[in-house]
Amino acid sequence: MTVVGPFGLSVRDQALEADVQAGLTAVEEGLLEATKSEVPFITEAAQHLVRAGGKRFRPLLVMLAAQFGDPYAPGVVPSAVVVELTHLATLYHDDVMDEAAVRRGVPSANTRWGNSVAVLTGDFLFARASHILADLGPEAVRVQAEAFERLVTGQILETAGPQDGRDPVDHYLDVLGGKTGSLVAVSCRFGAMMSGADESTVHVLTQYGERLGVAFQLADDVLDIASDSHESGKTPGTDLREGIATLPVLRLREQAARGGRAEDLALCELLESDLSDDDRHARALAALRAHPALEQARRDTVRYAEEARAALAPLPECDAKRALQELCDAVVHRAG
Repeated sequence: MTVVGPFGLSVRDQALEADVQAGLTAVEEGLLEATKSEVPFITEAAQHLVRAGGKRFRPLLVMLAAQFGDPYAPGVVPSAVVVELTHLATLYHDDVMDEAAVRRGVPSANTRWGNSVAVLTGDFLFARASHILADLGPEAVRVQAEAFERLVTGQILETAGPQDGRDPVDHYLDVLGGKTGSLVAVSCRFGAMMSGADESTVHVLTQYGERLGVAFQLADDVLDIASDSHESGKTPGTDLREGIATLPVLRLREQAARGGRAEDLALCELLESDLSDDDRHARALAALRAHPALEQARRDTVRYAEEARAALAPLPECDAKRALQELCDAVVHRAG
């Protein structure tokens, strides 16, 4: 048994391992090439997060989905570069919006160079992704455009908040479907499409990716509360400090509204206070870590991961399918 990637994904077939590793190596080379500029400063800024590493979760999904067709088809690696460039671009923008100081264990681009450079570098990466897409054909351009629209819509809906009468948890899960699920779904879709897999297989893998993407983000929500910066690569409780209500907070509010317990209401009040104060932020983080709402968020993560696993049922049994199933387990493991 061998291991692929930081998820500890075990691959039992040597040929599959070789294909995935070769594909990810080619993607890494493609990312460095795509982020080069004639202006050295732009190259430095654009490669800042590429060189910081990362899970390469989306390229891995492209490589595994491509196993259901021809994994050596010429569009597979470029499409993986596209989805990772798009993901990286959103990280530059997210860190500006969140005023994050750390990303992937290194100073965020906005901390190092300021907000303007970080935003423009994200735009540069979007432009490079579009350039690669143009060579993959109009269908690939359309698929990416639709996913990007969903991604941005999800971000806007998160900023705007739920409409009156809308359940905040349902609203949040819809937000995650756009912000995260859309691009993870496209990763699986591109891998299947570019490899020439049939339409039913493309559909199955797209549905799998959508659910896995939501589970992946929910696991990040749990990590933001439960982990230290060494585990997550970014400052714990960043969303709390910025007043962003992720699923653990929403589950807390739900329990407080339903039960009306004094300690729940007090914690809600603390979370709604100014958490820029380090002591108050530390107390809020510690209290939420000990609250049953965090465990409820973990159960939600497991539910979406199991839905992703169930979506794979129509696919034939093979090592690639088993690897995709193991990714569901890995996402759940990240959430503890």
